[in-house]
Amino acid sequence: MERGRLTFLPRMTNDGLKLIAPRITPALDPMFRPASLATRAFREEAELSGRAVPVRIAIEQADGSIFHFVTNIFGADHPSAAGNFRYVERFLKFLLWSRGGYRIYFDGPKELHAELAAYYKDTGTGKFDADIMGGRIYEKPFDVVHTSEIPMAKESSAPLGRHLDGCRIGFDLGGSDRKVAAVIDGKAVFSEEIVWTPIAEKDPQWHYDQINDLLKRAAAHLPRVDAIGGSSAGVFVNSRVKVASLFRGVPPDVFHSRVKDLFLELRKEWKVPFEIANDGEVTALAGSMALRENAVFGLAFGTSTAAGYVTPDGNITTWLNELAFAPVDYNPNAPVDEWSGDYGCGVQYFSQQCVGRLMPVAGIEVDSALPLPEKLKHVQNLMEKGDYRARKIYETIGTYLGYAIGHYADFYDIRHVLILGRVTTGAGAELILNGAREVLELEFPELGRKVEFHVPDEKEKRHGQAIAAASLPNINA
Repeated sequence: MERGRLTFLPRMTNDGLKLIAPRITPALDPMFRPASLATRAFREEAELSGRAVPVRIAIEQADGSIFHFVTNIFGADHPSAAGNFRYVERFLKFLLWSRGGYRIYFDGPKELHAELAAYYKDTGTGKFDADIMGGRIYEKPFDVVHTSEIPMAKESSAPLGRHLDGCRIGFDLGGSDRKVAAVIDGKAVFSEEIVWTPIAEKDPQWHYDQINDLLKRAAAHLPRVDAIGGSSAGVFVNSRVKVASLFRGVPPDVFHSRVKDLFLELRKEWKVPFEIANDGEVTALAGSMALRENAVFGLAFGTSTAAGYVTPDGNITTWLNELAFAPVDYNPNAPVDEWSGDYGCGVQYFSQQCVGRLMPVAGIEVDSALPLPEKLKHVQNLMEKGDYRARKIYETIGTYLGYAIGHYADFYDIRHVLILGRVTTGAGAELILNGAREVLELEFPELGRKVEFHVPDEKEKRHGQAIAAASLPNINA
């Protein structure tokens, strides 16, 4: 960021954290205040103050993986120290949902540690993160430890999928549709997309039957089934469901007794290698396979937001990459995620929910009870007719994306960005990409020179995700 060009708008702060107006204002969201600009400005000002206080952070997962991060804050006597808590809290929010962990090691001012510990214990948004991370995903008590003895970093990565031999079934479970493909030696011989509404369904047997029906449809087009691979929104460990929005309607006790092992039940019924992974990971894998490149960041604009990452070595990590919950807008009055109750999270910017939110702002009126996929279809139809209101929606999303990539790049080594999902279908995709490129060129020129954007062609959209999902199991293992 160029020094000397920052303009802080009066009273535009978030608990003392100065918010920066973007050079490119989203067409339908003039109050958007990018996380990328606020964090970079905070760090730059802290460094230039000559009295920056270093803060070391480590995040621990249940398998012993430990991720290290270092940042600077202001000394307690500096006027901008009022923003220290909000800066670190939003920083930790991103770390938790990008990396994942049940324990935070904090080496910094003890007063700030006390504020953070209270945040995760006493506030609704903090408790949501703590409960999901500790109770649901890693099944350990969530903790924020104040210590100068940060444990050593320990990270691991492993190859994902890319097994194309044999007769395979690949499926993808979204919030508004379920897709399946029959694949023989890496070529799709059948694919189908079926609309469904799983989020409100309370009976896990309904989910089981719907998914099993999908598999049977594909199996009818194969001489045999050697392996099954799937992708879905959520967190999965060894094909066990930890957290998944598709099952939000299932009561907690029933979730634990039946849903957690639902895919293991399917594996037992089909009696073949069976794996399921987060849809964001499979999105990134599909992109890496199609591009024959690594350092791929995948972002799927569906009912929610899915993200995944393939490292420069072509592997995946134990990171969560659940960026639907990661903040990209620091305006405290930003749109709120209905599940976590937090503001400015990615799900409200890169999904059908975003399209639905922006429609009335753009002057597009429809029945508010209309399902999100139908609202999206309406916008897409208007876009095909050259409607300027629909165009403004896609331009706004493109601006959002550019500033979000500026933030994501602080945590990921990104060389390729792949976007897909229903929102990117049709003429609007190019507007999204053009908007993102414009932001990078103006605000983050170093990224503009480094990052390439990609949208899969129609064939790849239909088959790429399913083929990548089908490639997950190794039938020779």
